[in-house]
Amino acid sequence: MSLGLGLPFARPGRSALTLAAVVLGVTTVTFATGLATTMDRLGNAGRDAYQVTVYVGKYRDGKETRPVHDDLALHALLRSLPDAREVTARADTEVRLAGSTEKLWLEARRGDRPLMGNVLTEGRWLRGAGEVVAGSAFLRGHGLDVGDRFRMEKGDRGADVVVIGEYMETNARVVVADWATMRTVAPAEKPIAYHVKLRDGADAGAYARAAEAADPGLSPSATGANSVTRTIIGSATALTLLLAAVASPGVFNTVLLNTRDRRRDLGMLKSIGMTPRQATVMTVASMALLGVLGSLLGIPLGMAGHQVVVPRMADAVDLTLPSYMTDVWNAPALAALAVAGVVIAVMGAYVPARRAARLTIAQVLHNE
Repeated sequence: MSLGLGLPFARPGRSALTLAAVVLGVTTVTFATGLATTMDRLGNAGRDAYQVTVYVGKYRDGKETRPVHDDLALHALLRSLPDAREVTARADTEVRLAGSTEKLWLEARRGDRPLMGNVLTEGRWLRGAGEVVAGSAFLRGHGLDVGDRFRMEKGDRGADVVVIGEYMETNARVVVADWATMRTVAPAEKPIAYHVKLRDGADAGAYARAAEAADPGLSPSATGANSVTRTIIGSATALTLLLAAVASPGVFNTVLLNTRDRRRDLGMLKSIGMTPRQATVMTVASMALLGVLGSLLGIPLGMAGHQVVVPRMADAVDLTLPSYMTDVWNAPALAALAVAGVVIAVMGAYVPARRAARLTIAQVLHNE
């Protein structure tokens, strides 16, 4: 191993090129791992608040079937079904921003208050009348911040509200309020959907079927995984494997050249007792050193790339991410990434090292 650790210094230029390939691979693995973690947390944000959305009305063959129960009866019915823990009614209505012709989409909630803290980027969630939570795009577009006030109007009705929280939402027209605030500007609005949080371990599909059987005018939908998030995570994983595979041939090429250049040295070592296994360890150790150095350089580069690129990706769609979505690094993850550089180097070095170790002394020294 000591002989192997000294080999990179015998060919510094060639070793530098190999190190660059390893650094590229580790940087990519680090960046892609951080991106996949961020996207996973983004896709799952708010998903623990409810597992089933029950829409009011069912369309089939161009005809709409309305529920047989009224609003309050529906709320009670959904709450009474097996495994239901919380039920929150949702109503939407279009309002006008006071002093302009711009239309806003007011989304109101009634009933249980689901925990939505993991979608907040600043402030808190709704607690009472006169409060709204707005998306990043809305606040940026209107020059508002948490704590600011504005007025919403619909017809001859209006309501003064205060922004008490900012949450992840790219639609610049949407604001969320409680039921009392919506009733101030639109008293006739009725729920268009009910969000149902189930007990731990409950089957969302079974609840959806039970809700549909309880009233034929309902369209339940179990919350599923976000297809966009799955696509991005899959792409990041594929990119990681691809560039790691690209980095390994760079190591393979260097080891192949080194073993050809040092055939005489290898023959002399074998003639004084070095075994094939020791020759393999010597050669792999030389690349493992470059793998360690590649990890020490590539991990900080990948982390820096993640911290620079991901917030700018979010800014491009007027989205502010909570800190827990970008602070994705912990000790176990960094330890696993540190192994990545060594794995890339060892993978590239093992095959040519084994091939060189199997050469006989006669094959190596027949020209001496």
